Amino acid sequence: MNFKIPLAWLQLAQQRIRFLVAVAGIAFIVLLMFIQLGFQDALYSSATAVHQSLRGDLFLVSSQYKSLTSNQSFSRSRLYQALGFDGVESVSPMYLQFAKLKNPVTHEKYSIYVIGFDPGKSVLNIPEVEQNLDKLKIPDIMLFDRDSRSEFGPIAEQFDIGNTQQTIEIFPFNSLIGYRVRVGGLFSLGPSFGVDGNLIVSDSTFLRINPNSRPADMIDVGVISLKAGSDANKVLKQLEANLPNDVQVFTYQGFIDFEKKYWAVRTPIGFILNLMLTMASVVGVVIVYQILYSNIATQFIAYATLKAIGYANGYLLNVVFQQALILAFLSYIPGIILSVALYDFAMKATKLPIMMNWNNALLVLISTVLMCITSGSLAINKLRSADPADIF
Repeated sequence: MNFKIPLAWLQLAQQRIRFLVAVAGIAFIVLLMFIQLGFQDALYSSATAVHQSLRGDLFLVSSQYKSLTSNQSFSRSRLYQALGFDGVESVSPMYLQFAKLKNPVTHEKYSIYVIGFDPGKSVLNIPEVEQNLDKLKIPDIMLFDRDSRSEFGPIAEQFDIGNTQQTIEIFPFNSLIGYRVRVGGLFSLGPSFGVDGNLIVSDSTFLRINPNSRPADMIDVGVISLKAGSDANKVLKQLEANLPNDVQVFTYQGFIDFEKKYWAVRTPIGFILNLMLTMASVVGVVIVYQILYSNIATQFIAYATLKAIGYANGYLLNVVFQQALILAFLSYIPGIILSVALYDFAMKATKLPIMMNWNNALLVLISTVLMCITSGSLAINKLRSADPADIF
């Protein structure tokens, strides 16, 4: 049995240095696409981390709501009005606001996201929070996000080694007067592109930390739990039809999707990531086109000879497409390996959820193949003009 080495491979491997440089160039484009997708996923995942942790069926927010990190409060009475609708079992107000936490070691102040709610009924589906609800009922106790960035100091590390008497000073924005709270426990939520760290307190402690920032009856999110068997979309329509237009209602998934759309469309970072992903694909097409065109030009006489001895254009075009596929698959392998390593490095450095997943792996593979096939389609115009007379 004779094994025939494909002509496409023989032509690519004939000049090894050029071949390796071509693979490296395309692998770099693959790496760029993975990096863009990784950061894009991290953007959406981190921006909706609180949303995904919420325990509720419907969510009431201000009609001016843009994102969770923007302050758009509304009257708590709107939330209690929702209790009068069929299917609604309970409601819980949430308070959200940035404050400044003083690093206990350096005494520098850094912005941190404060989440407040009634500990009598948790609105967060986070096991560590559930376990520490009784501690939150004690005045001036907070739970600290162990995944917060390092600028807040060794708060989590100190708690882990048994220092349960840490007192941390929290400052409202535009205020020089701080409020002291004690670390009662830890939880894991993580930072985002707009938040460096999180802490959780009871609603009463929240209002004491921010005494002049808002009236007590102004809340940021209303969490609505429905009775078993209730249709969330039906209740949502009833609320939208009867509540004043100063609030809006979302389902669980609708709330997440709204936040993702905000970061994707209405923020510079979302636009830049989408633009860079597009540019990486365009640059990739150009690079592969140059590689294939150069290879065709180098082998032009050989192609003309093949046509002279009877090989049709279809066979020669098939050779070019095979070369495109070889370049795509051989470049994808080092690209994904380097991407996994960079993901791990970036996740440790930023504490953002930058992780490889099968969807992105498949998407980049398909994009790489299409990129190379597109380049091959553009490059074959040179091959079509190959004339057997050129060998004389």
